[in-house]
Amino acid sequence: MPPPGAGPGGAPGAPGQARVTLILPLSAGGNAGAAAQSMKNAAELALAEFNNPDVILDVKDDAGTAQGAQAAARQALEEGAVVILGPLFAHAVGATAQVARGKVPVIAFSTDANVASRGIYLLSFLPESDVDRIVEYAVSQGKRSMAAFLPDNPYGGVVEAAFKQAVSRKGGRVTAVERYKPGEAAQGPVRQVADVANRSDALFLADSGDALPRVVQALQGAGVDPKRLQLLGTGLWDDQRVFSDPALDGGWFAAPDSAGFRGFAGRYRIRYGQDPVRTATLAYDAVALVAALLKAQGGGRITDEMLLNPSGFAGIDGVFRFRQDGTNQRGLAVLKVTTAGGEVLSAAPRTFG
Repeated sequence: MPPPGAGPGGAPGAPGQARVTLILPLSAGGNAGAAAQSMKNAAELALAEFNNPDVILDVKDDAGTAQGAQAAARQALEEGAVVILGPLFAHAVGATAQVARGKVPVIAFSTDANVASRGIYLLSFLPESDVDRIVEYAVSQGKRSMAAFLPDNPYGGVVEAAFKQAVSRKGGRVTAVERYKPGEAAQGPVRQVADVANRSDALFLADSGDALPRVVQALQGAGVDPKRLQLLGTGLWDDQRVFSDPALDGGWFAAPDSAGFRGFAGRYRIRYGQDPVRTATLAYDAVALVAALLKAQGGGRITDEMLLNPSGFAGIDGVFRFRQDGTNQRGLAVLKVTTAGGEVLSAAPRTFG
């Protein structure tokens, strides 16, 4: 395996090696920089485990900025990269796309579907996929009238649109949608959704593990009985703080099967002596995918046609495939909240129909 990175000045690899550039916000402050380092480690782990000497991994820092991403992408093209992996943030992905579109494919990690397009593919966990899966399962279990109580932020906006479309497609009925400011569950919206929720089959909640218990507590205070109607959620529920809240016990949520991540995390800990961030699997899968495609064709380039294989690919978090518009479809499981963690109710599919 060649050493990670290209060395000073982006020195070329040996003849026959394909250059793969990974752009991450390594020098960004706070959680972003820490996540980027974990993703870099995961990418290097993938290359080591794949043992493909025909790939050289070149990691570049965009500092979490659009300007940094654009500069890194230009350098990657000048150095002959056959594909760009990353960046992590939507604004950086958009800047990279301006440089790379039509030249080499980009496999990025943003969760903002607005930056996706043909040639600019997102390997991230998209909230739309979670919503589709949990609504489909709920309807299959006879839950046809659904209310939603969502944070008033960009994530809440995405899942609201996806929720309305998914319920309509599956023949269900949206009884109410209310929004609340992150960090608070104002009494007005709480009362309004509580009144309708008690006359619905299910209540969809899409917030993180630090906020969700407070939201449910406010709903209980307004008369919602979580044991009388079915609570539904997204992959954000895959959190110990959710599993330890009695009010959320029995709730259903969609997420990747956790078995793959547990195995990956164990190997990561052995190599690096610490736990990976949850998104580290995205970098691992991106490198493993590109290495496998290059090996299958004996080197050369990565094309849109290769990435748009309708059969998809198997990764750490299960099967996935890219759509023509650059978004992805994932095979997700449906899990039930228990004090011991997520209990699988409906297994993730292993293939795409």
